Amino acid sequence: MVAPISGISSAALNISSINTDSLRSAEGATAQRSRQSEPAAEAAGFGQSISDALSKLSAGDSMMSQAAEAAATGDLQSINDYMIAATRAQLTTEITVAVRDRAISAFTDIMRMQV
Repeated sequence: MVAPISGISSAALNISSINTDSLRSAEGATAQRSRQSEPAAEAAGFGQSISDALSKLSAGDSMMSQAAEAAATGDLQSINDYMIAATRAQLTTEITVAVRDRAISAFTDIMRMQV
């Protein structure tokens, strides 16, 4: 039988000690900084986003390979770890292929345009 989860009291979270005025001023400062950095972020944003996505794809694939190797050698602690790594790698690959296909389609449409 599974034991029920007890409720979380506000004393455990210490919610009453949060100062909402300092949170609002911090949010305002963060929003102002993000507005100032938008032009610089847009300039390098697309290339950096593609590079980051490919790095994540590679990292996910290598994590899945390590989990598969551990499963084959019997060193895997939990089959859930392997299944999660394999699913993440599969989904990341599918998304990357879909984005690539869409980019190729957009490029083809641009090349067909008459000037």
